[in-house]
Amino acid sequence: MSLWNFTNVIDCDMPSSSALRVLVGIVILAVLYALFFCAYNVFFHPLRNYPGPLSRAATKVPYLAAMWTGYHHRAMHEVHDRYGPVVRIAPNNLSYINPQAWKDIYAHRKMRDLEMIKDPEFYVRNPDAPTIVNGNREEHARYRRLYSPGFSLRSLREQEPLVQRYVNMFVNGLVRVCEHGETAVDMVQWFNFVTFDIIGDLAFGEPFGCLENGATDWLLKLNQIEEAQMHFRIIQHIPLLGRYARQIINTMLPSDAVKGSEGHRRLTHEKVTRRVNNKESRPDFMEHILRQPEGKGFTFGEMLSNSATLIQAGSETTATLLSGALFLLLQHPEKMQKLVDELTNAFTSDGMMTIENTERLPYLAAVLEEGLRLYSPAVPGFPRQVPKGGAIIDGEYVSGGVSVAVNHYAAYHSPLNFERPLEFIPERFIDVSAFPNDRREVLQPFSVGPRNCIGRSLAYAEGKLILGRTIWKFDMRLGGNEGNWMRDQKGYVTWLRPPMEVYVKLRHG
Repeated sequence: MSLWNFTNVIDCDMPSSSALRVLVGIVILAVLYALFFCAYNVFFHPLRNYPGPLSRAATKVPYLAAMWTGYHHRAMHEVHDRYGPVVRIAPNNLSYINPQAWKDIYAHRKMRDLEMIKDPEFYVRNPDAPTIVNGNREEHARYRRLYSPGFSLRSLREQEPLVQRYVNMFVNGLVRVCEHGETAVDMVQWFNFVTFDIIGDLAFGEPFGCLENGATDWLLKLNQIEEAQMHFRIIQHIPLLGRYARQIINTMLPSDAVKGSEGHRRLTHEKVTRRVNNKESRPDFMEHILRQPEGKGFTFGEMLSNSATLIQAGSETTATLLSGALFLLLQHPEKMQKLVDELTNAFTSDGMMTIENTERLPYLAAVLEEGLRLYSPAVPGFPRQVPKGGAIIDGEYVSGGVSVAVNHYAAYHSPLNFERPLEFIPERFIDVSAFPNDRREVLQPFSVGPRNCIGRSLAYAEGKLILGRTIWKFDMRLGGNEGNWMRDQKGYVTWLRPPMEVYVKLRHG
């Protein structure tokens, strides 16, 4: 080969060699930046002195990976057991499990600048409009003001005939199932049926027909939404990509969960449209809103977004509480017998139970409280962002911009807060002197402060009425393979509950 030809070969190869060198350079710079970023987080970040795993201090990857899998709650339980009541769970995130943190993070603030806003990286905004869950201070205040009449104690009394109608259908449906003897049923599904029909009527003026026709397509979609929303949350944490989270998930990860989320939105649109066109006065959540002068109520988009949230929050949470409480009772026959005795001594028929008189049953109330502790429908912590000037949380200064939360699951299962924390002991909420070291004030499944759950009274009323009538009417036992029903469940915001086979027969005819 001549010198001329050899030079030409070198010249021809140069562009690819240059491109390779540039690519290698970019990779090296990226690695160096990542190492520098991790080193800064570990050694120089304002949170560097807080306890926690080194890997979580260095990078968000373990935090986001745990959320993606659905087992974030387990990881939080483990790190708090190891590192104590305050743990650094990501470079800019602190998790708490002590009672004072509830007040310091979530309580009322007189001035807007002192309020801890909801962490925008965690909360998923509805594409139609903000919601009562993720709206800013002014939006939330307006939504809550308009919804409050529908959730008042007066409205709850007016709504009781509607609620009782569906509880009657629930009880009668189970009676028909086991009229020829003991029969296996999926109680998770049955609890979903009754709570979904109740919230459908209260939100839209018509039920979903689950108690009459079985699982609807909408109910199946509802069970997929939590997973899709967690995927949105994780993408939101990625720099530059966060604002495009919904588009990325919808186009690149079109899973059944995402399709279910979009189906929920479409079906909500249909129901809201029918409720707006229904001029009949009725004691539901929409009545007060629809009677507002033009410009004072909700926009149609706000009705869509908030109705979708109410359907999810108002049915899934109560069904979760009922499923967990029943499972724990069935695992502990001596506790079940105590509740049976209380109910049968108080009532000669299940139809005598009302929202008012079930309030006077201490053991029923204690069973639900202990169910909320061991199987809270709210699984993770709900992060807030420390305001610009910083704040004192549990006696320690935390700088502005840090994401902070009280973690429900870890707090309620911690020996720092409860004696024998993994055991089902409803008595701890009756004879408090027998458990002097319990910090019962840490149990806040409905949160605290101005953003606590607006549906708390309704959830307790439904829970007591449905569980009380179920236990009075039916004798139940767990199916052979259901002993570990709680053990491996995924939890995103609420639990992804698998079927729970229960053998049901009449206790009283």
